[in-house]
Amino acid sequence: HREFAKIDPEVFNPPLAGSLNSLSNRLAETGHLEGALTVIEEAVSIYQHLAKTYPEAFDSDLAMSICSLSNRLAQIGRREDALKAVEEAIPIYKELAKIYPEVFNPDLAKSLDSLSSRLADNGRREDALKAAEEAVLIYRQLAKVHSQAFNPDLASSLDSLSNRLAGVGHRE
Repeated sequence: HREFAKIDPEVFNPPLAGSLNSLSNRLAETGHLEGALTVIEEAVSIYQHLAKTYPEAFDSDLAMSICSLSNRLAQIGRREDALKAVEEAIPIYKELAKIYPEVFNPDLAKSLDSLSSRLADNGRREDALKAAEEAVLIYRQLAKVHSQAFNPDLASSLDSLSNRLAGVGHRE
C-alpha cells in the first residue's frame, strides 16, 4: 500500500492506515512493542489527515487508531501519554455516538473502560471511577437490547467498576 499511497494518497492512504493498524496489533501480539508503537503512530497520523478532510468518513477510524495508540503506549509503560491518547479519542466517539448510537455506543463504552484504566494507572482514582460508571451505564443499555452480544462486555465492565470502587475505598 505504501508505494501506491505515494502515487495516489487520496485513494491509497485509507487502506494503508488500516493495514498499519492491523500490523501494529500483530506486532504487539508477538511482543514487538516498539515496532507496534511506531506503526500505530504512522496510522494515527494518516487518519488525522484524512479526518480533517473527510471527518464523516474517517473520524471513527481515527478514534479507533488513537485507542490502539493508547494501548501501545500503556504496554511500554508510557502511562501519561497513554492517558492523553485515549482522552483524545473519547470526544470523537461521544460525537459519533450522538449521531449513530447503535453503531458507536459499543466503541464509546470500550474506550471509556480504557480511559478508566489509564486514569487509574495515573493515580486519578475518582476520575477513573466516573469513567467506569459511564461505561457500565452504556453497556447496561446495550445489554438490555442485545444481551447475548453485550453481557460479556457488561460483566467485564462491572469487574472494572468494582476495582475502581475499591480504589477509592468503597469496599462494600
